[in-house]
Amino acid sequence: MTVPYVPVGGGPYERGLRHGWARREALRAFLADGLCRLDRILPAPVDRDGLPELLAGYESAIRAATPDLAEEIRGLAAGAGLTLDEAVLLQVRREILGYQRVPTMGDCTTYACPGPDPLLAQTVDLNGDLDDQIAVLDTGSALVLSFGGTLGYLGVNRAGLAVGLNLVLGGQWRPGLPPYLAIRHLLDRAGSVTEAVGLLRDTPLASSRSIMLCDRDQAGYAEVLGDEVRFQPAAEPVHTNHFLDPEFAEHDEVNVFARNSSQRRLDACRTRLAALPAGAGAEEHFALLAEPPITVPDSGDVRRERTVAAVVAYGGRGELHVRPGDPSRSVTDTFTLR
Repeated sequence: MTVPYVPVGGGPYERGLRHGWARREALRAFLADGLCRLDRILPAPVDRDGLPELLAGYESAIRAATPDLAEEIRGLAAGAGLTLDEAVLLQVRREILGYQRVPTMGDCTTYACPGPDPLLAQTVDLNGDLDDQIAVLDTGSALVLSFGGTLGYLGVNRAGLAVGLNLVLGGQWRPGLPPYLAIRHLLDRAGSVTEAVGLLRDTPLASSRSIMLCDRDQAGYAEVLGDEVRFQPAAEPVHTNHFLDPEFAEHDEVNVFARNSSQRRLDACRTRLAALPAGAGAEEHFALLAEPPITVPDSGDVRRERTVAAVVAYGGRGELHVRPGDPSRSVTDTFTLR
């Protein structure tokens, strides 16, 4: 499987137009597949009558927080032949799923190593069998991993900042800027971890997440719960899917089975990372990510998370190394900022 590469230079609307045109057939098929497979994952089909009002609330929040990304969504709709509501739905699909109706069993293992050759690596664990929806967007200033038409998910920018993420569950999810778009916002605007944390604190997010950040000088994770952002720097930070901040942990909504899985992956990743030799290359990091319990196997149930990609990102080099699908069975595609 080869990861599609989509150059999307130009102004905001033109970037969306290029993205939409390049992924037109895939995105239209995705929307036709039970409304981005939401109907196959949720206990009951999505309420089509109430959806327009909900999406309008998200679109308004996105436009208020990031006007350029709102224009890019408009361009995406035009390029792919979608309605604006459909293009917005692609950005907020995870928020529509929520966390109360769809119990999660895990969602990514992420770590970072700052220094002269800074590195961020992670698995991407999602439900919905989304490995067929993967693409890499090249905005000219950032390389961005995308799933199903999202304008952001994780990536690296020309300033040397790498950004990854983990799902954590807590607080009230509400119309706001989806974390996937917030990550794109950081890649567009921030030149360092410090600047990225400041932007996160100034941006109302729609849902809880942990955002992993890495540059030459520092690395750490910013846990987001409601309107609060707690940043924890570390020499080699590792994060999975439960809150690590003690106060946030009191509000963690992850179920006990997912909590146990998250802790196993956290412990395994810390142990294996400590054992890696200094200067280990991308393939050695992929070997770490590709072994259980860090890689989550396919159970055959579209409702369950599984590893749909693994990524090793070098911020200083402007490189994104991607293994689509199960990383123990796929080969590496490498992308470099133009």
